[in-house]
Amino acid sequence: MKDKSIKTLKMFGLGFLEPLIRIFSGEEPAKNGKIFFTRALLPLLSIFVFIAIWHAGAMALYNSEADARIEKAREEQGEEAAIAMQECIESGDISCQPNTLPSPAQVYGAFQALCQDHQSISEKKDDFKERVSETNEQREAQGLDPITYTGRPSFLDQIGTSLKTVFAGCLLAMFIAVPIGIIIGLSPSLRTSFNWLIQILKPVSPVVWLLLVFMIVKTVITDPSLDKSFIISFISVGLCAMWATLVNTSMGVSTVDKDFINVAKVLKLNIGQNIFKIILPASLPLIFTGLRITVSVAWMVLIAIELLAQSPGLGSFVWEEFQNGANDSNAKIIVAMFVIGLIGFLLDRIMLSVQNMMSFNKGMA
Repeated sequence: MKDKSIKTLKMFGLGFLEPLIRIFSGEEPAKNGKIFFTRALLPLLSIFVFIAIWHAGAMALYNSEADARIEKAREEQGEEAAIAMQECIESGDISCQPNTLPSPAQVYGAFQALCQDHQSISEKKDDFKERVSETNEQREAQGLDPITYTGRPSFLDQIGTSLKTVFAGCLLAMFIAVPIGIIIGLSPSLRTSFNWLIQILKPVSPVVWLLLVFMIVKTVITDPSLDKSFIISFISVGLCAMWATLVNTSMGVSTVDKDFINVAKVLKLNIGQNIFKIILPASLPLIFTGLRITVSVAWMVLIAIELLAQSPGLGSFVWEEFQNGANDSNAKIIVAMFVIGLIGFLLDRIMLSVQNMMSFNKGMA
């Protein structure tokens, strides 16, 4: 039972809890206690240290900016203006607060505000659906499109849009990269012929891919009902992120054990059977490694692509808050930064878990 629990934890990337299970089972408490402290408690302690340093740095920047504002008021308007500025800052009035690096408390407050905003927008959506439900039923009977809510999306809605975009982009990358990688991997001549093209296109900036996709999509797709910004975003993400999967698939196919190839020849398998019964199973470890890198790259380039494509995702949220310049904009941007990092970490853990469940690279972190 204990070994099964440990195996499950490792499968889902929670191997740091292994010593705790061994302690509860009475296995070398001192040794496993030390291991648990190193793997779990020290990282937790580092989080508190990080927050403390962040708070101290934010307060130092806040005080520096406040002193600069007071001194500027003194130089330009005299001592009374400096005193008034100091009193305004100490009162907490938003109009005169220094807009610097927000403290952890301010970021947490911005997170709560975003959650409340989501709840408020969700209530508006529900109310809108109730008010137009009868009208939509009539329009549906007439074969017309229903009336949809067109208000601004909440922060959580934008997270959902970004996840949908990166999922579509990764699927596109997989459907392009895996077949091409298999074809190139099966032929040394093709690998030599197309390697230069892969090496040139692989480092191309997401901005360039976005502009290229934009030129093509705006010409090919003329239906105004289609969401062009989403189409442009996920295609650009897929083209930026597919190269790791393409290279790893090609490498995995080209390095399949020759004994497997000889077995396929002895069994007289056709090309399709050879690929699906021999080549792909033997290449899956490297293909999964490429897919894991592809997901990470897709999530990383997504923010810049959404920003430029005006897709209502996290990239758009960050840019709007930067342009907004409100007193809590910096705090909301940092909330988005942590959310982006956390989702990226979870996506990587999910890919690692799938990889482990397929019994490949169990030791990879």
